[in-house]
Amino acid sequence: MPYSWVNHDAKKSNPNAPLLAMPFLNFARSYMRYQHAMKPTKSFNNRLAALRALERALTLVHETPSIVEVDPEVFNRAQALIKEKYNTSTAYRTAGQLQLVAEFLNTHSLVPVRFQWKHNLKRNNDRNRVGKNFDENRLDKLPTSGAIDALAKAFQLATEQNDIIIASTGALLTAAPNRINEIFRLPTNCVVERIQPDGSVAYGLRWWPSKDADPYVKWIGTTMSDVAKEAIRKIRKETDDARSMAQWYESNPGSMWLPPEYEYLRTQTISAVQDFCHALGIKNHSTINQWMKNKGIPIQKISNSNHVRFVDVQKAVLTLLPKDFPVYDRETGMTFSEALMVAPYSLFHQDKATIPCMIEPISSDKIYNGLGNGTNHGKSSLFTRLRLHADDGSCIQIRTHQFRHWLNTIAQRGGLSQLDIAKWSGRRDIRQNRDYDHVSSDEMLMIVRGQLGTSNMLGPLAEIIGKVPVTQEDFLQMKFPTAHTTEFGFCIHDFAMLPCQRHRDCINCTEHVCIKGDAAKATRIRASLELVNDQIESAKVAMEDDSFGADRWLHHHERTAARLQSLIEIFEDPLVQDGSVIQLSNLEEYSPIANAIDDRKLSDDVDSRILSDFRALKRGRL
Repeated sequence: MPYSWVNHDAKKSNPNAPLLAMPFLNFARSYMRYQHAMKPTKSFNNRLAALRALERALTLVHETPSIVEVDPEVFNRAQALIKEKYNTSTAYRTAGQLQLVAEFLNTHSLVPVRFQWKHNLKRNNDRNRVGKNFDENRLDKLPTSGAIDALAKAFQLATEQNDIIIASTGALLTAAPNRINEIFRLPTNCVVERIQPDGSVAYGLRWWPSKDADPYVKWIGTTMSDVAKEAIRKIRKETDDARSMAQWYESNPGSMWLPPEYEYLRTQTISAVQDFCHALGIKNHSTINQWMKNKGIPIQKISNSNHVRFVDVQKAVLTLLPKDFPVYDRETGMTFSEALMVAPYSLFHQDKATIPCMIEPISSDKIYNGLGNGTNHGKSSLFTRLRLHADDGSCIQIRTHQFRHWLNTIAQRGGLSQLDIAKWSGRRDIRQNRDYDHVSSDEMLMIVRGQLGTSNMLGPLAEIIGKVPVTQEDFLQMKFPTAHTTEFGFCIHDFAMLPCQRHRDCINCTEHVCIKGDAAKATRIRASLELVNDQIESAKVAMEDDSFGADRWLHHHERTAARLQSLIEIFEDPLVQDGSVIQLSNLEEYSPIANAIDDRKLSDDVDSRILSDFRALKRGRL
């Protein structure tokens, strides 16, 4: 595994940056080797970043990069360096690795005096769905609708081999929330089809997920299954020749593949340089001579013509074989002849000719540039070659991970449960879903409004909707003018009209709604019930001691526990669908109107009976 041992000040664009100083460098190498053996990971950047910050902090505090000089002050300085250099999310992860270094040093007695150190950086938990920051983050994480439309057009219009592969890869990324490196790990026999009980055929792809998740079949939704089928068919067609060549190289190690019409070169000891033009994909005679010189192939002059030995050319060509050939993926053991994403050598290079006698794996940078991310550096893309541009005339740019954010946001917007989203995305940790949730406050409000008046709405408003003397659309606009997320669900209170009268006691508020299927918020509700039950026991003890106000606290906590228990029962009810909007009524909620109605009830007249009916309507009893 190649590690970059540059120091804390190094930049990615500077390959000649100074390395970590000795003797810290020796410790860093040993630590990385040990940690990779004990806790292997595919992403080691945060471990290295923590070590770089620690080395710089040692130099600043003790003026020597010796690991035996570390103390809490050094780790505090390292944390400050991390916080200064990285964004909130990266800094939090890197500080976590720094904390592991401190635990390692203390556990193995590598410090003069043992100490405990924990970082205090906070995880980026800003889930605010309104404001400039949210809008900018959403814009950066999600592809534009124009870019999606352009990709669809490119998928149909592409005719060149490299463009077909790029467009088809983009189509696969829109069919399911995949990571780009997972597509590179697909075998050619990745398709799985299963007949359903109703006779339909389910279409899926066999995946080897990143981030240590287990291999599984990812089923494609019916709306995108035809797109996925066509994308796989196109990629297979354009890469079949490269796989056949890989099979030949696997069966003939040490030999160079030649087109059938040039097999005679293998039987000749020496041949003219021009005879290799077609085999090497080079048409220009001066270019083929330069290629031979660059590869260090001895050129002999015979009858005023340049000649080379076949064994020398063969040796030079074989140096172009991919690293670890014939193994394509060391983790799965898949060979190049079994891999889906294999292409002729230099197929995606804009300045070099494709070499038809050699193969290479399709890498992320080729797809990255193909989707427009190299246009700022003068590189053409799939879209520029097909003359597709954004509405403002600018070049279209799509990052491959934007598709994953986009599909996860669609799933969140559609009410898919958090567990299903994690499974669909190939995640082991359901908490990672929140980093891919970019549903805006307006979209969230439409979700709540859309459920009202359907079987997926539970609570008093579900009863009122059919009885109010206005249209459903007008009622929704009046009742749900806004919405924002809370710890347990969503608040539909209009703060433009009145401040919160509950002081954030959301559970006991009738303007608070919950969505079934949100695993994170359901977990918080269950934890709150346990806490409230403990408070009930404390209130009972206080009542036995005749503490002032204990009876009111007991009543409040019992009422809160009952509402939490009601929510949990609805969450666990299999008859209630995921995505259902739940609103609990509160008969004890203070209301000036309700008090006025109670006063009118003291007079036994027709108006009081009408008002009684109105109150029952308000509480959802009619």
